Formats: sequence, structure tokens, C-alpha cells
Amino acid sequence: MRSIKDALEALEGKWKLLVLFSLSAGPKRFTQIARELEGITDRTLSKELKSLEENKLITKTVHSTFPPVIEYAITQHGKSLEKVLDELHFWGLMHRKEVIGM
Repeated sequence: MRSIKDALEALEGKWKLLVLFSLSAGPKRFTQIARELEGITDRTLSKELKSLEENKLITKTVHSTFPPVIEYAITQHGKSLEKVLDELHFWGLMHRKEVIGM
């Protein structure tokens, strides 16, 4: 039970898995992620990115340009969730078809 609890705590909320799914395509800036995740506020996205970084699922890179460019990328540890994300994606498609008929 402890391992499931740890996983759920690291990925809790409705946004973290979506952020990871977004970053699975490659590194992105804050505004790129926000555009992909319709409905998320900047404050919530900041909080979720910080939590994912603390759990070593993403990295934050600050490029020394003017103005500074900040990029987020999924880590190897975060990539280990790829199968989980894929399965959730396919299950979601199937569920949507079953429940909504789309």
C-alpha cells in the first residue's frame, strides 16, 4: 500500500499527469505548457511545476539570456511514467467512447 500511496501523492491532482504528458514531447517554456493545458491558471501551473521538480519528475533550466529563458523538461525518472501515461491515454479514449460515444 505504501508504494501506491507514494505514487498517488507525487502525482495527485488533475494537472500533474497532463503536465508530464505535455513535456513528454520535449522541453517547453511555461507559456507553451499553459497554452496546451486549457483551464489551468498561472498560479496552479507554477505550483504543479514546483511539485514535479521536487519529486524529480521534471527539471527547470534557466538560460542566461536577456530576458532569461526558462525551460522545463521531463527527467529520466519522469520518463519512467511513459507506459502509465500511454495506458491512461488509451483508456481515456476508450472510456470517452463508451460513456460519451465519441
